[in-house]
Amino acid sequence: MKEKQKRVILIGRSMAGKTTLCQYINNEDLKYHKTQTIQVVNGNMIDTPGEYLERTYLRGALTVTATDADLIILVQQADEEGTMFPPGYSSTFAKPCIGVVTKSDLAGEKQIEDAKKYLRNAGAGRIFVTSSYAGTGFEELLNFLSSEEEK
Repeated sequence: MKEKQKRVILIGRSMAGKTTLCQYINNEDLKYHKTQTIQVVNGNMIDTPGEYLERTYLRGALTVTATDADLIILVQQADEEGTMFPPGYSSTFAKPCIGVVTKSDLAGEKQIEDAKKYLRNAGAGRIFVTSSYAGTGFEELLNFLSSEEEK
C-alpha cells in the first residue's frame, strides 16, 4: 500500500465483518474478537462496535468519531435480511462514502444485489463485494483505498 492512505471508519451492524475486514486489509491473521469500543487499527482504520449503529441513541458516537476519518465505509453482510442503514445515512457525515458487502461466499446473487441496493440507498458512492473466507474482492478495494482520488 502507498504511504498516504485514507483514514477510514467502518460502520455496520454486529457480526457484519468490520473487524475481519480490518484484519484482511492490514494483512493480519483473521481471528474473531468482539469489538467493544472504538478501536484505531494501524493508525488509519477506525473499527466501531455494531451496537453504535444498532442502537439509535448511540449513533451520535459514530458521527463524532467520523470527524477523524477521510472516508466512510458502510459494511453490509451479504446474507443479512434487511439493513440497519436508513436511506441517505451517509449524508450524516458530509464525507465521501463507499460500501463494502462482506461474506459474499455465504449469499446468493439476489442477496448480494439486495445488499448492494441497501448500500446505494444509504448513500454509498462506490460498492465493493468481498469475502474474507474466499479472499475475493479485495484487490479493487485495496487499490481504491491507497489511491489519491475520491470516486
